[in-house]
Amino acid sequence: MSYKAVLLSLALVLLASGSAGVQGQATAGAASGPPATEPGYLSNPRFLAVMQQAQALEQQQRAGPAMDAYKKANKLAGGGCVVCLAGLYRAQMLQGSYKDAIRTSNAMEAAAETPLVKSVAAYNRGRAIMAQAGDRPRPEMLEQARAAYREAVDADAKNVSALFNEGEVLERLGRTEQARQDFQLCLSTLHPGDPAWLRVKQFADDPELSLQRMAPAFEVTALSGSRFNLDAMRGKVVLIDFWATWCTPCREELPYLKKIAKDFAGQPLVMISVSLDSDEAAWRQFIEKNEMTWLQYRDADHKLADAFGVSSIPHYFTIDADGVLTSEDLGDGSNVEGRLRKLLAKAEAASQERANLNAPSATPHPQL
Repeated sequence: MSYKAVLLSLALVLLASGSAGVQGQATAGAASGPPATEPGYLSNPRFLAVMQQAQALEQQQRAGPAMDAYKKANKLAGGGCVVCLAGLYRAQMLQGSYKDAIRTSNAMEAAAETPLVKSVAAYNRGRAIMAQAGDRPRPEMLEQARAAYREAVDADAKNVSALFNEGEVLERLGRTEQARQDFQLCLSTLHPGDPAWLRVKQFADDPELSLQRMAPAFEVTALSGSRFNLDAMRGKVVLIDFWATWCTPCREELPYLKKIAKDFAGQPLVMISVSLDSDEAAWRQFIEKNEMTWLQYRDADHKLADAFGVSSIPHYFTIDADGVLTSEDLGDGSNVEGRLRKLLAKAEAASQERANLNAPSATPHPQL
């Protein structure tokens, strides 16, 4: 696809909204294609060059220079360039300039000419409000975010991400039944084969789970060819290890990981190592040579690492049997093994409790 065609696609505006996991299920399918009239600035070589520069800076996570470049591109476009504003919003979110991101989403909504773009802009505003609110948002901030997500859904009923996020906010506000309704509506728009389906199903069954710190929902194909869906691991403890063959501390951690795999064999523990290697052959050879028998996945485009916020390796995440992200450990010297023992004991106790509840009563019920 040419760069001009990318700019013309409103679907890209949606997909570029910075979503991940369940958020990644936003309404890409609702895009109706490029507008009938091509904006004149798309023929401006200077505009195209600045946009390419802005995107390159964003990919390098150089938020400040990327913001300047997107602003320059928008100026060259005469203002109101929704793709420029979408890029500016992402760079502002990356930098943590949430107030500016809210203003940019408002500008994007004002410039929008289709319900789809209006929906994306409102959704983006909701995300920026929640980011600005922090870990302990005030009720008024939650209401502002909920209103933004509701506006997004009203503009485009297929915006599953906005509906999902509204459900999360409603649960924070203590409006559990309304939250459940949103999650159930989300579920009705997804196919059981979608990676997000299981996560939404869990929240529809138990909206309180949405208040927990959940790991990003994802599904990948491991080196062995088996499919790994994090939310399908319910009832098992999961250890995710981000690493690379070229990382010296990661290689030094390998005996420790092999010990964990051996010591916990036969227990409800699933290990998956996620490599950031670009050289597939070197990655495969290293795994075979070092007999890394647990699940292996190569995150070539680093999308999974980005979803987890991984910027340095080795990096461990432990997830309990309910799918809650319980710990994040960076580098060596982490007491991962100790954490796993506690989580496995908790999972075993919960499993035994469920078994006791489901077991037939030893005392026969009296005949009525």
